[in-house]
Amino acid sequence: MIAVTGCTSNQFTRLGWPDPATKQGQTMLTLWQGSWIAAWAVGFVVWGVILWACIFHRKKSEELPPQVRYNLPIEMLYTIVPFILVAVLFYFTAKDENYVDKMARHPDVVVDVTGFQWSWQFAYPQYKVPGSAAGDVTLTGQPYPGPLPVLVIPDHKTIEFRLNSLDVVHSFWIPEFVFKRDVIPNHTNYFDVNVTRTGTFLGHCSELCGIYHSLMLFRVQVVTPQQFYHFMAQKQAQQKAGGVQ
Repeated sequence: MIAVTGCTSNQFTRLGWPDPATKQGQTMLTLWQGSWIAAWAVGFVVWGVILWACIFHRKKSEELPPQVRYNLPIEMLYTIVPFILVAVLFYFTAKDENYVDKMARHPDVVVDVTGFQWSWQFAYPQYKVPGSAAGDVTLTGQPYPGPLPVLVIPDHKTIEFRLNSLDVVHSFWIPEFVFKRDVIPNHTNYFDVNVTRTGTFLGHCSELCGIYHSLMLFRVQVVTPQQFYHFMAQKQAQQKAGGVQ
């Protein structure tokens, strides 16, 4: 009881896993919990056999007890059972990885993410701004000590991120999404998420990229779809009028 005094019941059932804010993160949490259940089940069986051997097969005389080497059923048991356990874990891991990496054919929102030393730029190619230099609604941060860029996305929509870097390798990480992907020069990486709740989160670069790597942060605002569309309309009007992004 003392060991878990600082934990809520929800934290305890997550077994140290962050509280996921995406459907993909929830899938990985389920895999994590299933792996722990399997590990504890195997552990209890092994501990039970050890205790059973210690209690009921203690040395009682100098006579050599019956030996079980070359016992075909036992050897088959401890060969086949581990194989089945590994195969089941591999199956669920591959299935969940395929789901997490799956790309939607028609995402609701596309965000072009550009990493640079030491900040981020977020562009929305579906929201054009005729006559502006950027061409799209664009939110650009400034390296430290400038203000953090803000990534705005709607909840319960499919969001596609397209990741590129202008200089060195970075990594795009939002802890509550329970996912990160490298941002590589001259190579575009992709991933989709479906965010399940509104809120404000802090994003990070998780690849050492230079002196201000630890300060290469950004804010994530997950809003309702109606708030998102209103925000995009405001940004389109601002950028069209030459306002500050």
